[in-house]
Amino acid sequence: MGTVLIDRLLETVVVRGASDLHIAVGQPPVIRLHGRLVKLETKVLEAEDTTALMKSITPERCQQELQEVGGSDFGFAFGDKARFRVSIFKQKGHTGMVLRQIPNSLLSMEQLSTPPIMKDLLMRPRGLILVTGPTGSGKSTTLAACIDYLNQNVDHHIITIEDPIEFYHNHKKSTVNQREVGLDVPSFAEAIRRALRQDPDVILVGEMRDLETIEAAITAAETGHVVFGTLHTTGAQGTVNRIIDVFPTTQQDQIRTQLSTSIIGILSQQLLPRIQGGRVAAYEMLVVTPAIANLIRENKTFRITSSIQTGHKQGMQLLDDHLFRLWKDRIVTKEDAVIKSNLPEMLEKKMQRWEAGEMLSDDDE
Repeated sequence: MGTVLIDRLLETVVVRGASDLHIAVGQPPVIRLHGRLVKLETKVLEAEDTTALMKSITPERCQQELQEVGGSDFGFAFGDKARFRVSIFKQKGHTGMVLRQIPNSLLSMEQLSTPPIMKDLLMRPRGLILVTGPTGSGKSTTLAACIDYLNQNVDHHIITIEDPIEFYHNHKKSTVNQREVGLDVPSFAEAIRRALRQDPDVILVGEMRDLETIEAAITAAETGHVVFGTLHTTGAQGTVNRIIDVFPTTQQDQIRTQLSTSIIGILSQQLLPRIQGGRVAAYEMLVVTPAIANLIRENKTFRITSSIQTGHKQGMQLLDDHLFRLWKDRIVTKEDAVIKSNLPEMLEKKMQRWEAGEMLSDDDE
């Protein structure tokens, strides 16, 4: 029963191009389509339905983890049609599930319209590159595109550390080894330390959740590797502060110094519904110049935003400026742009001035 039903549901997700499938007791299955939740026209799920659906795809070790700690995550391939990142959990004593679709085909950096300077940063011999944004903002997709770009263009040894593995990479010009936390290695921090003995050029750290992982990632970047990491932060300035705040006060000065020499760029992103259907990413790009490295070292991160504003020539851009352009080019609605912006009131004022014809170009502040 469970297997037949899950196949039909996953088929629906793939065919309709949904990003997620939600399974919960007391309602029919729900899909997320272009950012909106849509109930499927099938029966309301009972407790035994959700349990059967869960069991039909969940590996034994994850079912055990669900019983012991109330939740588990794993990657799952739906034939050759798509992969899913699955999160199973207990709620009100029942089993719930959310399946996020991971497209089979990797999108290129051009298709994602990532800021062109990203390619230059990828080719640097060492340094930390962070891709940040809230859950579901497309960070994994961007990172997969970056890894694929390197894989096609340079002969590197790339190690990815993920929980779970999302996009699968074949060896192209590079050798790509992908390690899953909980399956291939016990933790992110441990995986980074071991990776340093495996002659890597590039290390991708799926999530920099704790002090130990962040410390290991910074050390790896300092010792001559390109390290990618992700954080659930918004904006470049907030990201730097967040990393420093993870450390005890006594260590913060030292981390500021280490970060200022190791970090080379932060790409912060948001995903918005396109007016024409589908979704589009808006980006904030910080390139760490000697001047910005100084701001980090001297604890003047509050000045980062204005440095990005004046850093066009170095390939930098503010999220709100990108949102403004997407709105002006009629790609997204005003409401969606304002909701995702870092400074909503200022963005709205700028839009009003543009509509009133007071701005000659979008560079006018």
